[in-house]
Amino acid sequence: MNPTTVKEFLQLLPSRLDSDAAEDLDAVYQFDLSGAQGGQYILTIREGACQVAEGMHANPHVVLSMAGEDCIKILKGQLNGPAVAMSGRLKISGDIGLAMQLRALFPTVG
Repeated sequence: MNPTTVKEFLQLLPSRLDSDAAEDLDAVYQFDLSGAQGGQYILTIREGACQVAEGMHANPHVVLSMAGEDCIKILKGQLNGPAVAMSGRLKISGDIGLAMQLRALFPTVG
């Protein structure tokens, strides 16, 4: 499967999780995406497993706000997450450290 939408990409993540890297993590990531590929998605990592659901979480640990197109490019490795954040196209609120860990949790994505 070659995912083309944000939803397809995010639904791949549970199978790509590095469970060793996620072993001690208990985190809720909120993706708040705008534009043509927009939508709200909750990524929960707990006990070495990952779940993805649509919607808004009441109290996420970190919120990542960006255009859906940028999200796909970051997931594919075509855009550098920190660089996008510096340019203001990616807004991160909450635990920045968790946001920085995302790449390491899914090493085979992109």
